[in-house]
Amino acid sequence: MLYTIVFESRATRALSAADAKTARQALALAEALRLSGEIKYIKTLQEGEFGVEMLRLLAKEECEELPIAPG
Repeated sequence: MLYTIVFESRATRALSAADAKTARQALALAEALRLSGEIKYIKTLQEGEFGVEMLRLLAKEECEELPIAPG
């Protein structure tokens, strides 16, 4: 599933977007983006628009469904 994170830059106040392929990647990206801007919303075709807390829940569910193999 593709996740689009829409955020506002603190420096320019402009809206930008970044994409991630998994909820875990989107959560990591959202955490990084919080340092430089404000997350406005996260969007998927299936779930619509939602916030970071919902993304955390989706990432947790994703981890339970697709555990990381030991390396």
